[in-house]
Amino acid sequence: MPLPHNGPDNRSDVKLSVLDLAPVPAGSTAAQALANSVELAQHVERLGYTRHWVAEHHNMAGIASSSPPVLIAHLAVATTTLRIGAGGVMLPNHAALTVAEQFGTLEAFHPGRIDLGLGRAPGTDPLTAAALRRNTREAGDEFPTQLRDLLDYFAGTHPQIIAATAAGNRPEMWLLGSSDYSAHAAGLLGLPFSFAHHFASAGTAQALQTYRESFRPSQFLEQPYSMIGVPVICAPTSDDATYLSGPSALSFLNLRQGRPIQMCSPEEAAQHEFTPMEREIVRGWHAPLVMGDPQQVRTQLDDLVDRFGVDELMLTTMVYDQADRLRSYELVAEAWNLAPAAAA
Repeated sequence: MPLPHNGPDNRSDVKLSVLDLAPVPAGSTAAQALANSVELAQHVERLGYTRHWVAEHHNMAGIASSSPPVLIAHLAVATTTLRIGAGGVMLPNHAALTVAEQFGTLEAFHPGRIDLGLGRAPGTDPLTAAALRRNTREAGDEFPTQLRDLLDYFAGTHPQIIAATAAGNRPEMWLLGSSDYSAHAAGLLGLPFSFAHHFASAGTAQALQTYRESFRPSQFLEQPYSMIGVPVICAPTSDDATYLSGPSALSFLNLRQGRPIQMCSPEEAAQHEFTPMEREIVRGWHAPLVMGDPQQVRTQLDDLVDRFGVDELMLTTMVYDQADRLRSYELVAEAWNLAPAAAA
């Protein structure tokens, strides 16, 4: 059964945004990956996408988005209208005061353009999480306190500490999640909610239902606002899209087997002979994937909007070549009838 739709009545009015992990494919460098992120942000801004988020990941040779605030600052300077943000900052890895000062500074420089998506999980392996954290408490234990402190810093109401760059410079805040916990918290706080459908698609419907049922109007929102992450590979033909998906499938397999590596080329991925067990693992990766030619992708995205009643889709495209990534977002924009920024 489709979830009640509380977003735009016209599916083409549902906003499209971008989740960027700054991939570092084999043979490339982190510096090139960061330059590619700038190029992507400028590209999708021209196409009419709403926001461009970068995700916090650590200890992964194939991902260069380990420092969202620094990358966001650079992306915001390189664009003019696109919303730039974190999808997300893993709050247990940081002091709430530091996050407030960083994102308050970003909002002060780029008012009305900065998003702060907050995650409750560490987003990395236990060893790296321990290296990042200030203490050894479980990640989720501190989250409610950190979140309350963060809101106080932005409001200028913290009883003990003044965060000068944060007070009065609150970015648009989101809660991110792959379970009901953050969905419930986002609803109670009246915050927008983004669900990680791209890697937890089995829980999407329940999390969105929990969010809407628990939602209370707030200073942030009068009614629920939801978004889901969607992995997308769009190419001129279905066969092209399938071919381009090979490196991501192989990267996912290696990650699940505890040996994350940089993304290989489509040619190399096509030569890999999957065992039956490996095919089963890749089937899980394929479940939320939207893939095909522009019309096929449009049909699948329409189906997601109809099923989940979301206000926004955040697309993440992990392919080996930057030109193919740019082209995928361009083809989706055309299929979705996005209004180019120059015509907005």
